[in-house]
Amino acid sequence: MTDRDPSYAAAGYSSTDIGAGTRPAVLVVDLQLAFTDPKYPIGNLPMIHAATERTAELLKVARRKNVPVAKCYTAYGSLADMPRWKVKPVRDEFFYGHPCTEMDPRVHDPHYDFTFCKNAPSIFFHTPLITFLAKHQVDTLLVTGCTTSGCVRASIVDGFSYGFRVLVPEDCCGDADRRPHEDNLRDVGRRYADVTTGAEAMRYLEGLA
Repeated sequence: MTDRDPSYAAAGYSSTDIGAGTRPAVLVVDLQLAFTDPKYPIGNLPMIHAATERTAELLKVARRKNVPVAKCYTAYGSLADMPRWKVKPVRDEFFYGHPCTEMDPRVHDPHYDFTFCKNAPSIFFHTPLITFLAKHQVDTLLVTGCTTSGCVRASIVDGFSYGFRVLVPEDCCGDADRRPHEDNLRDVGRRYADVTTGAEAMRYLEGLA
């Protein structure tokens, strides 16, 4: 994604590419029915539906190449253990056992994927993800899911902070509106990650030994 603001380049942002390593994993953030089934209040966002379809294509390649896949959904026991979300559907429905917390079947393979619950924006925050990635000696993360400006961005920042190479296929992420989607991808691309495409990510996985 091209940065249209020359002031960042002049200040030294986007001065290098991170590049991909040799041991990737695909992270799928919150592609649960709450975001992908139109019967739910936030389940009818076109960008997220498109991202789900594209992520499903990426995951088929990842599984065929024996690349680790980690997926998360968001749920809580009650309002008492829930952070102070300003998003009403989260407060109303994101509880353990609610159908909206189930993973979208287009991206879900329970026999292959490592799937777990998170309770904060980042897929890393107080979850078993780091242990899983360390066990598989992962050096590169392909971050997908929703929403780009929320939980995806938080996961990108944490992946960067833990020292991973972070790649973000832009068409495998989605948001409620294209402007925050593009603005956040442009910004993480200046600082923390390489923003790529689903096609480029699939070519990278296909090229793995």
